[in-house]
Amino acid sequence: MYKKTSKKVKNYLSLVKFSHTIFAMPFAFIGYFLALYQTDSIIDWKLLLLVVLCMVFARNAAMAFNRFIDREIDIKNPRTAIREIPAGILKAKSVFIFVIINSILFIATTYFINKLTFHLSPVALIIILGYSITKKFTALCHLILGLGLSLAPIGAYLAVTGEFALLPVLYSLVVLLWVSGFDIIYALQDLDFDKEEELKSLPVFFGRKGALQASSLLHLVSAILTIYAGYYAEFGLFYWIGCLFFIGLLFYQHTLVKPDNLSKVNVAFFTTNGIASVIFAVFTITELILKIWH
Repeated sequence: MYKKTSKKVKNYLSLVKFSHTIFAMPFAFIGYFLALYQTDSIIDWKLLLLVVLCMVFARNAAMAFNRFIDREIDIKNPRTAIREIPAGILKAKSVFIFVIINSILFIATTYFINKLTFHLSPVALIIILGYSITKKFTALCHLILGLGLSLAPIGAYLAVTGEFALLPVLYSLVVLLWVSGFDIIYALQDLDFDKEEELKSLPVFFGRKGALQASSLLHLVSAILTIYAGYYAEFGLFYWIGCLFFIGLLFYQHTLVKPDNLSKVNVAFFTTNGIASVIFAVFTITELILKIWH
């Protein structure tokens, strides 16, 4: 019984690519500690736990819904045919129930945070679930994915303060452009398949070279906003060390992927961006904690 349950849990963790939580979660922590700094608050561990749960439930719902919606496309694509639904590891109906459960848990969790996050939770859910259908009608689908993940810092900030502010919005824009940029790189793997299936993406619209240029532009603007946010907040040394690492890794990934060589796409997509997110968060949160103490 234990082995069966353990295997099922592993299947669902694989379904939602739980390891990819490493992209947005660090920015949620940045949003949380930024709110503590700007409101002179102390750490509320219960609230922090609720923020983390919101992130997990929202992401579970979004990824599972994506797999559910794309199940008929995934079975045709050799790269994705091994995913849980097309491979018969999980049933489509079970995955859809999983989406509903996590969506309900997400909204329910926001209820225990504050009224604003609760009232905005359906909007957030529409955005993160809506991404899954955008590839069928717009090449800007990467930006919708970026928008979904960009809710992490502003959402965590709202959980503490209950009000909007410029700085967390700047970090949301950083995430939006950063994620959109590396999703374009990831989408290069399916360029030929997407063309055959008449699916939309910037690689299909621009071609490999043009898509990589678009990705570079998005990452350039993301880097500029990261620098501007640091100047705006008058951050010190630790922030700038983290900023240097983040921007450096942002552009390093573009040296790994060429229009005629996509062999290192996964390294550029997961490893580089995962490390960038964690390092930037560690140094930024260290900066914020030092400011709180002083």
